[in-house]
Amino acid sequence: MERKKIVIVGAGVAGVNAATKLVDNGHPGELITIIDMGKDPYRREYSEVMEGFLGAGGWSDGKLTYHTSIGGQLSKYCGEEKAMSLFDEVITNFKRFHPKPEEVQCSDPQAEPEFIKPYFGLRLFPVWHVGTDYLHEIGKNWYDFLVDNGVEFIWETKVHAIDFVNERILGKSLIKDLEYECGYDSLIFGVGKSGIDFGKQLAEEYNLPTEPKSVQIGVRFEAPQEHFQKLIDVSYDFKLYRKFEDKGVSLRSFCTNNNAAYVAAEHTYGDVSYNGHARKDEKYRNDMTNFGILMEIKDIDKPFDWSREAVKKLQKNGVGTFYSPNHQRTPSTTSEGNYVGCEVVDSIQPLYEAIGDYALYIEDFIEDMKKIFPTLGNDWGIYMPEVKYLSPEPLVNYGDLSLTKYPNVHFVGDALSARGITVSGAHGTYVAESLL
Repeated sequence: MERKKIVIVGAGVAGVNAATKLVDNGHPGELITIIDMGKDPYRREYSEVMEGFLGAGGWSDGKLTYHTSIGGQLSKYCGEEKAMSLFDEVITNFKRFHPKPEEVQCSDPQAEPEFIKPYFGLRLFPVWHVGTDYLHEIGKNWYDFLVDNGVEFIWETKVHAIDFVNERILGKSLIKDLEYECGYDSLIFGVGKSGIDFGKQLAEEYNLPTEPKSVQIGVRFEAPQEHFQKLIDVSYDFKLYRKFEDKGVSLRSFCTNNNAAYVAAEHTYGDVSYNGHARKDEKYRNDMTNFGILMEIKDIDKPFDWSREAVKKLQKNGVGTFYSPNHQRTPSTTSEGNYVGCEVVDSIQPLYEAIGDYALYIEDFIEDMKKIFPTLGNDWGIYMPEVKYLSPEPLVNYGDLSLTKYPNVHFVGDALSARGITVSGAHGTYVAESLL
């Protein structure tokens, strides 16, 4: 059987799981090339949140949500049973390369607390929590496995053009004056959050049919963990939500981090936004909690451009903004012990200037949280903004996530609007299966 040259653009969770599936099933590693703007896990710096081995997922807190309704609805492509089996493979890989796999346990909440119901909807899902600190070690072990099996990595190289017709990749080194070009038999396009603009460009250039997406923007909320403990005891990654169907607006909390939690700055397209991390090792414990409050707005023309403009308005002096009722930062620090880069502001007014009256929904969300968590006084803060860039989603074939016009080109992960480590990894595994 003839083996095909497979090129993966993006060394994120989707691309890495795809390569692993291929290697495990006998596809020669020498015929797999992964290209990424970032660095390998041995050289990747703390500040390099978006690019590099395992992508944004590799610099997260490693929450593996074990449910098909989260992160892009993989089940619509392959069915519920198959999607769950793909999730199992992704979780197995993270445990496989974990230095202490026995510490990766699944929390499976069973009951919805009554005190939430008057104010919010609540969604509880099984979650495997890896931890930011262990992700670094997982990345090194995983990378070594792929390299040892012959997989070629092209680091610090930006792909600036893909010729779908002639099946060629064109890139340029970010550190040397070198051009890169290679051909492919099959292409897996998994550029992650930082490459969404490039995916948008390709869709326009090749006239690919797409599905419009919504705006997803909000803030990262941070406060002492004690205020939320009664809900954390039920679910480590609780998800509060509310919907205003007549307004085309919905809000949700997501990506909750506890115990050893801190906020991290992300840099995408030169813009600054914030995300949350949490270490697993008890020696880092700071008894803080942070989570995103994300608002989805459906009735916005050109949501990608609108989101970018809003983010720019929330930046001052090249960094995002931070607001607290008592005008003090909460104790979110980097691994070096410095506060996350942000400019402290005296009010939430910058949020109104950026997104208009939509900011009212976020304010109301916070006010109602203070009702269900009555000890939550003024010792909280919000980092602005938290944003999930979503470009128009290419329409793909359900069987292998390929483009109808170019059936050897497959979109995975954030490039196909997946949100989260588990579903992104499942995308990559699913496509790899189709190529075997």
